[in-house]
Amino acid sequence: MENKKIPSVTVNYKSTGSSTKANEFGMRAMQERAYEKRGEQYLLIKSPPASGKSRALMFIALDKLNNQGIKQAIIAVPEKSIGSSFANEPLTKFGFNYDWYMEPKWNLCNSPGEDGSKVNSVKSFLNTADKILVCTHSTFRFAVERFGIEVFDNRLIAIDEFHHVSTEEDNVLGSQLKQLVGRDKAHIIAMTGSYFRGDANPVLMPEDEAKFQTVTYTYYEQLNGYEYLKTLNLGYFFYSGSYVEDILNVLDPNEKTIIHIPNVNSRESMGDKIKEVNHIMDELGNWQGIDPDTGFHLIKTSAGKILRIADLVDDDPAKRNKVSSALKQPEAKSNREYVDIIIALGMAKEGFDWIWCEHALTVGYRSSLTEIVQIIGRATRDAPGKTHSRFTNLIAEPDASEEAVADAVNDTLKAISASLLMEQVLAPRFNFVPKRPQNEPDPNYYYGEDGYDPDKCNIGVNEETGQYQIEIKGLTVPKSEDAKRICKEDLNEVIAAFAQDKHTISRGLFDEETVPQELTQIRMGKIIKDKYPELDEEDQEAVRQHAIAALNLTQKAKEVLNSNPELESRGSTALIEGVRRFTMDVRDLDVDWIDSINPFSEAYSILSKAMTEQSLKAMAEVIAARKPNLSLDEARELAKRALKFKKERGRLPDIKSADPWEQRMAQGVAYLARLKSEEANG
Repeated sequence: MENKKIPSVTVNYKSTGSSTKANEFGMRAMQERAYEKRGEQYLLIKSPPASGKSRALMFIALDKLNNQGIKQAIIAVPEKSIGSSFANEPLTKFGFNYDWYMEPKWNLCNSPGEDGSKVNSVKSFLNTADKILVCTHSTFRFAVERFGIEVFDNRLIAIDEFHHVSTEEDNVLGSQLKQLVGRDKAHIIAMTGSYFRGDANPVLMPEDEAKFQTVTYTYYEQLNGYEYLKTLNLGYFFYSGSYVEDILNVLDPNEKTIIHIPNVNSRESMGDKIKEVNHIMDELGNWQGIDPDTGFHLIKTSAGKILRIADLVDDDPAKRNKVSSALKQPEAKSNREYVDIIIALGMAKEGFDWIWCEHALTVGYRSSLTEIVQIIGRATRDAPGKTHSRFTNLIAEPDASEEAVADAVNDTLKAISASLLMEQVLAPRFNFVPKRPQNEPDPNYYYGEDGYDPDKCNIGVNEETGQYQIEIKGLTVPKSEDAKRICKEDLNEVIAAFAQDKHTISRGLFDEETVPQELTQIRMGKIIKDKYPELDEEDQEAVRQHAIAALNLTQKAKEVLNSNPELESRGSTALIEGVRRFTMDVRDLDVDWIDSINPFSEAYSILSKAMTEQSLKAMAEVIAARKPNLSLDEARELAKRALKFKKERGRLPDIKSADPWEQRMAQGVAYLARLKSEEANG
């Protein structure tokens, strides 16, 4: 079975220590960057799990309360357990001007009772001179519903885990936020480790998002600046039968691991979550009893090691509360041997902090990309002696004999989609610039031993910031401020929408007749138009080109790395070396060439090694049965591309051309001509 374990990407980092070092005020790199924007009324902080967003908020909130005339700060978190992130902190001890102090009664995440009684507490707080309150998203929502938005004038509203907000009509927090921004009397800080949602709905409407100043701190910057952690591996593993029979093929008892078992309603579930936990423990060794102090199970492995296992699946309140409390003890952070494996279902995700975790093992696909980012974040904390961490998704292989084969195929496509997105999240930031004769080298980038070459498309590297400058011929430059912001800050959100489009990913993986440009130009073009209708056509095209370039360059670099394992020793330069190597094979890096790459070809290459031929065939058959005919919208897009082709070449595309993309454009023109003829003839 071991040969079926396929890593989708391995990222190596430099361990510079820069993201963990503090300045004279006690601020780490991300916090210092956020604090520079402390005067902004609306601030959006996009930064990975464990990067210090809670502390960054404390610094900014204290400045607003003491120097900017803001009356009070209200922090809303998605669940009660995350409220502990905002506990009192003696910040003056580390060099800051003020301490973070909250009266215990105003941490409503710790108070008993339901949201109804806590809403009264919010009202009481608003009538006091006290400065800080922490509550859940739901308590805040009910408070706004009961008291209106006016009572929050001249106050700071901080929304943690901001991806819970959405523009959907039934997302109450999203509509309340829109009202707060519309009234324009409160200050708002929004914080998230994943500014995209699993349902592909936008978090904010573009016109509202434009009012926010953005602070972005990437996964690459954070991990590159860690002191200990050097390598992160993401992979998926397919199994058949029961997952507990295969779990030891991916679970190493010597690694500190969080196992998330599947939801009881999912295909992967065995139907009884308690039995599943017992099965996993049976696979690991012989049960020796329960530690009376912590409630952890003690399991003796065949090698004689005693594993300490925390069970967060058991619903018995007495048992689970004891285990949860034990995991919050200071020893859990200070002692690596305190616990070995945590088994959870709905817990131990967002905001859960166990720095020693080396392996996040998730059974079954997760429909939410946000949830996957949060789970991976459990394994990306820096800790002494922890040099390597990984995320593994254990997925049931589609079985052609099952009635639910179509559901299985959908699950697999979603898992691949998540993998593709995480590769983008973990990659350095690409800054694309058009190749022009007048271009000059940027002093912020290193262009290699031979330096900048005015006759080539150059690739520049800034190792400190984790940014890469890449010149591309024919690249459209964004004109409006919105388009510039999207190209600079939000390409991962665009790629998330693209990778989650089932029609796109299924055709890219399994339809041999699909021409890459149908995906890169037509499908991505439609997604951009739907997502950013306020942009003009030129700006939409600029965003499309930048997003496809980021996706395809990462995929091509991965292809080079997978075929040249020795490059992994290059550390954090491995990915850019992959980009350099494959671009050397083409004379010029231009937009047309990038558009001619199937973004999913490397994913299929990995999939074909990971799955049986029978399962691959079953997937292909399911997708072939769904294959749609050419739609009117697609034909119109093809006709637009055909007009561009005519401008460049002086002729329309030829349906008999040897170039499949030229053929496809000609088919779009012919389709529209046929429709027009049919209408004329009645």
